Amino acid sequence: MELVSAIIANWNKKAYLKDCLDSLLNQTHSPIEIIVVDNGSWDGSQQMLKEKFPQVRLIINEHNELYCRAQNKGIGAAKGEFIVSLNNDVVLEKDFVEELLKAANANERTGMVCGKIMSWDRATVDSAGQMLGRSRRPVERGYKKKDSARYDEPCYIFSAGGVAPLYKRKMLEEIKIDGEYFDESYGMFYEDLDIAWRGRLFGWRGFYNPCALAYHRRGGTAKTYTPKIGFLKRYDLAYLSPELKTSLVKNRYMTILKNDSLRDFIINLPWIAGYEIKLWSYLVFFNPCLIPRIIKNMSCLKAVLRKRRKI
Repeated sequence: MELVSAIIANWNKKAYLKDCLDSLLNQTHSPIEIIVVDNGSWDGSQQMLKEKFPQVRLIINEHNELYCRAQNKGIGAAKGEFIVSLNNDVVLEKDFVEELLKAANANERTGMVCGKIMSWDRATVDSAGQMLGRSRRPVERGYKKKDSARYDEPCYIFSAGGVAPLYKRKMLEEIKIDGEYFDESYGMFYEDLDIAWRGRLFGWRGFYNPCALAYHRRGGTAKTYTPKIGFLKRYDLAYLSPELKTSLVKNRYMTILKNDSLRDFIINLPWIAGYEIKLWSYLVFFNPCLIPRIIKNMSCLKAVLRKRRKI
């Protein structure tokens, strides 16, 4: 049987992590190598892993190195032909990994696969695959919509998303830059779209298998703030800390600059401009103090151009 390595980056989410690991250990596919990269948690996560999950390999970082670097450490230590990069706030049905493998093995150039990710209420869809929006945002198919037959059809997708994607090791090795699978300058946000876009530029494809079912507490690892203004509660951006908002904006521009073609950028410019107007209006009126920080972070774009040339 093919070895699958499941990599979980964790930071102070002991209860979520336990539920995730329980579902991994109950999978119909075997063998599964489980690696948890803990970003310096102080909530007892590390002790719980040592006491209750001795079969799990634990890699401990002294401080929070965020998602991308933690995942890269896990992938680098993994032995599997397939990598499942899991959020710690997801729980899998018992045949989840088995179904992802079926889809991955059906086509040689399928490099990434996702399943049907349901919201925690079990009634609405969290993601039925990720697409590239014309505004150059990642768009989750079916997000917050009631589950229906529409999402029961397998199909090709742009990206496997970031909740519970399966990647072929062969693809990851082919597309890594400077030894990094996930671009560590991202930290978190847009890294799933970036790795998928890069994979597509190298001739790989993404696939959606609705038979692989999982449940996701969206925002369980990132949302740290509740907006006080009522209408802002509709927007995920408003729930993020200032640091994460800055990272999200920076990573958006990095992803476009690294991967988009000039032709496609120009064709989609009206949609890109429309989103930029909304984004910067929010920043001007509700978070103006972030603007200097975002501008300062744009100094990374020179390095992004170097990576673009390599791609």
